[in-house]
Amino acid sequence: MKKHTEIRFEEAMGRSLVAEGGYAPGDPATFDRDRALDSTLLLPFIQQTQPKLWEPIAAYHGKDAEKVVLDDLCRTLDSQGMLNVLRHGFKCFGKRLRVAYFAPASGMNPETTALYQANRLTVTRQLKYSTRNENSLDLVLSINGLPVVTAELKNPMSGQTVEHAKGQYQKDRDPKELLFQFKKRALVHFAVDPDQVYMTTRLAGTSTFFLPFNKGDQGGAGNPENPEGYRSAYLWEDVWQRDSLLDIIGRFMHLQVEEKKIAMAKGIKTQTRETMIFPRYHQLDAVRKMVSDARGKGPGHNYLVQHSAGSGKSNSIAWLAHRLAGLHNDKDEKVFDSVVVITDRLVLDQQLQDTIYQFEHKKGVVQKIDEDSTQLAEALKQGTPIVITTLQKFPFVTQKVGDLPERRYAVIIDEAHSSQSGETATEMKGVLAATGIKEKAKQEAEAQGLDDAGEAILKTMLKRGKQPNISFFAFTATPKYKTLHVFNEPGPTGSAPFHLYTMRQAIEEGFIMDVLKHYTTYKAYYGLIKSVEDDPQVEKKKAARALARFISFHPHNLAQKTEVMVEHFRTHTRHKIGGRAKAMVVTSSRLHAVRYKQHFDKYIADNGYKDIRTLVAFSGTVEDPDFKGKNYTEVGMNEGIKEKELPEKFAGDNYQVLLVAEKYQTGFDQPLLHSMYVDKRLSGIQAVQTLSRLNRTTAGKEDTFVLDFVNDASEIFESFKPYYERTPLGEDVNPQKLNELQAGLDAFHVYFEQEVEAFCKVFFKPHNTPGDHKAMNGLLDHAVSRFKDLVEDDQEEFRSLLVSFRSLYGFLSQIIPYQDSELEKLYTYLRFLHSKLPPRKGGPVYTFDDEVKLKYYRLQKISEGSIALNEGEAKPLKGPTEVGTGKGHEEFVELSQLIGILNDRFGTDFKPADQLFFDQIREEAAADESLRQAAKVNTLENFKFVFDKALESLIIDRMEGNEEIFSRLMNDKAFHRVASDYLLHQVYGQIREEVE
Repeated sequence: MKKHTEIRFEEAMGRSLVAEGGYAPGDPATFDRDRALDSTLLLPFIQQTQPKLWEPIAAYHGKDAEKVVLDDLCRTLDSQGMLNVLRHGFKCFGKRLRVAYFAPASGMNPETTALYQANRLTVTRQLKYSTRNENSLDLVLSINGLPVVTAELKNPMSGQTVEHAKGQYQKDRDPKELLFQFKKRALVHFAVDPDQVYMTTRLAGTSTFFLPFNKGDQGGAGNPENPEGYRSAYLWEDVWQRDSLLDIIGRFMHLQVEEKKIAMAKGIKTQTRETMIFPRYHQLDAVRKMVSDARGKGPGHNYLVQHSAGSGKSNSIAWLAHRLAGLHNDKDEKVFDSVVVITDRLVLDQQLQDTIYQFEHKKGVVQKIDEDSTQLAEALKQGTPIVITTLQKFPFVTQKVGDLPERRYAVIIDEAHSSQSGETATEMKGVLAATGIKEKAKQEAEAQGLDDAGEAILKTMLKRGKQPNISFFAFTATPKYKTLHVFNEPGPTGSAPFHLYTMRQAIEEGFIMDVLKHYTTYKAYYGLIKSVEDDPQVEKKKAARALARFISFHPHNLAQKTEVMVEHFRTHTRHKIGGRAKAMVVTSSRLHAVRYKQHFDKYIADNGYKDIRTLVAFSGTVEDPDFKGKNYTEVGMNEGIKEKELPEKFAGDNYQVLLVAEKYQTGFDQPLLHSMYVDKRLSGIQAVQTLSRLNRTTAGKEDTFVLDFVNDASEIFESFKPYYERTPLGEDVNPQKLNELQAGLDAFHVYFEQEVEAFCKVFFKPHNTPGDHKAMNGLLDHAVSRFKDLVEDDQEEFRSLLVSFRSLYGFLSQIIPYQDSELEKLYTYLRFLHSKLPPRKGGPVYTFDDEVKLKYYRLQKISEGSIALNEGEAKPLKGPTEVGTGKGHEEFVELSQLIGILNDRFGTDFKPADQLFFDQIREEAAADESLRQAAKVNTLENFKFVFDKALESLIIDRMEGNEEIFSRLMNDKAFHRVASDYLLHQVYGQIREEVE
């Protein structure tokens, strides 16, 4: 026997399904090719499970009963589709007959359990399906004789792979055959070899598109090694297993109907597209693992799902919400009374309702909160199974209905960011856990002999931590440090996230584009000359910012970049995606967006171009400071197109370029976006989210392009790398830092303990009076007056410490049960004090519109190619720590000297580092008394915080000694990092050596 052939692979799979998967062998001879089903299995199932419905049909139709039933079934299959019939049955002779039964949510009804067990699943090998030829399929899985899954199998050992299986479906399987017709019979088709799995739900000849259905291998595509057999064995051992397949068909698969309005030359055209959704492996795995964990542990846990863009997050949320709403534990007790979905996306609520309605055919299961907090309060009070709302509506719920009944909640968060550690999120937890918090606070207050205000403080503290009646399920592609700590239920690796689908895997599997594959950076090189006779004294940093603004808004600068972008789009981008490609220009401010819109439209008109038109997106009204009284709005600049209409208009054929300022840089889904022109500083999550606007796939889209005028390739690499595979988490924040921050704040004597106590006594009163607001303001005003008496540097230091304390307590109080009322009082007091502190002093404002002229300007391509994220390691995310004031002692220099520095900083060549330059900085640092004291009493790690703050001033002080090195240090983060690390060790070692 040939052990390496395809038939052996097929036999192994078939045997496994029969022996362990809950299947019976199917007989290919009993398959009805005309109807594309096996009536010898279906009719006995109906007769045995529904005898009372079958009897009147048989009595009336006699020997024709079976034919009548099958004819009605086939008509319903053709009109409503296989999935609908499997779930809801079909009508025959006024009776609704069921063709399958799905697992009940609980085991409390033995009759429904018995009906579920009556399902007969079969695996049929070499099934001949056609009435026109003798073609056969390798494998068909059926439920009670109705075919639902087909599979073509290949074995690389005989020279064929999964690609040949895909090709067989595309070239040899006629989509007009009844078995393959969309929706009517088989629901999903798999191409399988021992290593990989692909699937599709619609056969369309050579246009058939297959999705990978692989587990992922070490953060990338493919499947891991299986020491017990085939890499792809999970498909038939787990996914196709009897209970699993019935579960997928009953509670995962759904028909997605999308309507898109496209702006055409002759008006708006509505396109409707139906897609049969079969869960991708990572979606199925994530939902099932969270549901299983919640079933076993109950409420009170925080789960993080780190799924890349392109992961199908909306469907995952819909499936999870439906599963959690009906989840019962092993004792047949309901785990959650209600599911709350937190989202700002308008499309998610309709998608949730449509998807869940297909599962249950019931109204009222999902309620969208689109009015006010009263509507939310009523939905929660009534126990609506699934509620969709925004976070901002929660603080007002208790004002509407008081405390809610004691219930258990599953809260699904559409995009988990650090905002979940804010006061609004705390209020949400307080609303949903009100009864338990109230009782616990009352007990502790009685035990400690506290008054009403003390009890209120305890309630507030109890809100911040985990709630025993609430589980959170948070989804994000780009978790922050806080996110990983707050949503920290351990996954397979023993730490958060609970489930991971990486950006790398999504790219390698083709679900999103690699936006860094074609990345080109430009640098602006310009010279400035002084055009004034005198040489005024200016503050160095403020003047530098003013000069940078002068350059960024200079008409020649904007005109040069506009020409580059327009010509690039017309030459390289316009013809992509079948001539439908679009571009986005990311600007650094609303005024930049206005100016760019003007330059783009003028350049296009001057050159007579008819194939490119622009739209602009920015919020509010922009007043141009160079043209007093001249105001601009998005609607006005877009010739009357309303804000809500803009995405629809941009999707059509009339507009090709969208210029944005802060808008459409997150959450904007336009697959036709091919190119992005970046004229804004980007870093971290903002860089990932902005550039990811390009990553959506669509037919004909083979690549993307980024032209970056501002950021270095190394900076973009640093931003993307943490989210490419598993996001690394840095060391835990030391809780003792709060005490250090408090001591630092106390030392300024801006506030006193008695004032904090008095303020909180009023703030935490159970019932407010008209005079309370006045009293709290008066108490805060004492501290504001003392703050104003501080010198400017001390004001900045105090403000910085205050913000640090507020941020750190808001974070740590969620993961550490402090139960420290003093910290809670100070946190509450400082939150309101911060809002009353006077704004920072602006200092002198420099414009240089008259003093400085543009001497020369040119754009030079610095780098071109791809940014390889598979190289290097990601830096761990860092948590909140004490921050500096950001305020240094200003040094005044001659304007001509500053202009010379800027000319050199943006010059044409970088020379090798001069060791003398670093030696001089090292000697000055080692002689600095404050650094010497810090080095004597601190470890190297702690000394680094002090040294890094001082280094910038030391570099600036020596910048005239080697302006080229200075420019490199200021512009090249990698260069700066290596140099600063070298200097840190040199200075620390020298000082410690002298001390010892």
